[in-house]
Amino acid sequence: MRKVKIIEPLANETRNIEKLNVAAYCRVSTDNAKQLDSLDAQIRHYESFIKSNNKWTLAGVYYDEGMTGTSKDKRTGLLNLIKDCKEGKVNLIITKSISRLARNTADCLELVRSFTELGAYLYFEKENINTQSMESELMLSILAGLAENESLSISENTKWSIRRRFPNGTYKVSDPPYGYDARNGKLVINEEEANIVRHIFSETLAGKGSQKIANELNRRNIKSKRNSKWTANTILGMLQNERFIGDALYQKTYMDSNYKRHTNYGESDMYYIRDNHSPIISREDFEATALVLEQRAKEKNITKEDSKYLNRYAFSGKINCKHCGANFRRRTHTSGRHPIAWCCFTHIRNIKACPMKYIPDSSFKHAFITMFNKLVFGYGKILIPLYTSLQNFNNEDNLKLLEDIEIQLKENNQQRDVLVELLSKNYLDPAIYRESNNKLLQEAKKLQEEKNILNRMITSSSEELKELNKLLLFLAKADMINNFEDKLFNDFVKDISVFSREEININLKCGLSLKERLVI
Repeated sequence: MRKVKIIEPLANETRNIEKLNVAAYCRVSTDNAKQLDSLDAQIRHYESFIKSNNKWTLAGVYYDEGMTGTSKDKRTGLLNLIKDCKEGKVNLIITKSISRLARNTADCLELVRSFTELGAYLYFEKENINTQSMESELMLSILAGLAENESLSISENTKWSIRRRFPNGTYKVSDPPYGYDARNGKLVINEEEANIVRHIFSETLAGKGSQKIANELNRRNIKSKRNSKWTANTILGMLQNERFIGDALYQKTYMDSNYKRHTNYGESDMYYIRDNHSPIISREDFEATALVLEQRAKEKNITKEDSKYLNRYAFSGKINCKHCGANFRRRTHTSGRHPIAWCCFTHIRNIKACPMKYIPDSSFKHAFITMFNKLVFGYGKILIPLYTSLQNFNNEDNLKLLEDIEIQLKENNQQRDVLVELLSKNYLDPAIYRESNNKLLQEAKKLQEEKNILNRMITSSSEELKELNKLLLFLAKADMINNFEDKLFNDFVKDISVFSREEININLKCGLSLKERLVI
């Protein structure tokens, strides 16, 4: 009979079980008492939560207080976490939500990739997303795009503070036009440049066209404001610039929610200040020049705000160079492998001004086909869960801020009522009343502005959710495609950002920005 020896199992406490080193990251954006209490509660929660799992070892709870999420550079807690990940002390990081980690697309992508390369993965509790299970760049791109709208409020507040200085004339110029220098925020005439400005107006009134004037200045090796070549458009812009008669028109352009700048045709307030600084051109010459330009425009049948070129192709006006900011133009090659291509307009005019070379039309189309097929393949596992979580995620923080502002407005109103009552009973000096009341009125005005900004942001987020819903409904019935379709591109794509001849971002109307590789 065979002998069987029984090998007893090792006791649990003696077995060598490799545990995950798990850390948590918390952040609050202000340092008021309520927020700090919340931070303490988060720290206690994560310490207890991690310790309760016998497969985990607590590597630490990292936190930042009173810091915004738009940039990682000033967050010491996050920087310490990155340092410990580099040293192999952390394998998994738990955080409440995407917005706690970053509200800036570039930082979010950089952080997720950096942690992944270091062997540390992130788990976002609110969105139920674990970066260890991500299989493609698609998810990373979506992940980052979701958090960026949060930074819009910071941008809006900055723009609001600048707009406040327009009406009372306290705005300080930092980028003076050709012919002027900026000194202590004021425009001072630069006589050398001013003589060129006078020459340009004089030549225009004498009948010379803008292109001829530009050519003459280039032949004389006279540099423009940014030390580049003179162009007809540069000359036309100067001939219509009210700064040369001593006036100032503020907010000629505005920036939309996607950080794109547009000419202001009445979408935002403008502020005109007469006799703001010393003039270079007389009002009579300026008005006479305007009549000359108007007559030329009539002869060429060109009207303001009208485009001379029709968007005949799907990519027309939708490809942007990230090197110089110019749009791409369609080019036809009479020889070579790429008969149709798109090229940066700055590069077309001056090869040295922008290094971006042409990209074949077929490369953009192939990139779109690849991106669309990724969406068809992955929308059920990625986009639908994200859409569900986003319905609350996008506006939750903003709604909380709205609630706080409403409370502050109510308190402000109550304080003003108290001042009125004290004044009526002769308990308060009229001068002190006026000073205190004015401060409260200014505070109320600021709060109301912030409230209006948040309301606009919530509306904007709702529009993007509608576009995402539209995309999901389409993808639910769509098959993968083999050929480029103009209508499909125009229905869902806002524009394309070109970083190099190898890498682009396809920016969808729903707010998502998806990276793709180019094949040339």
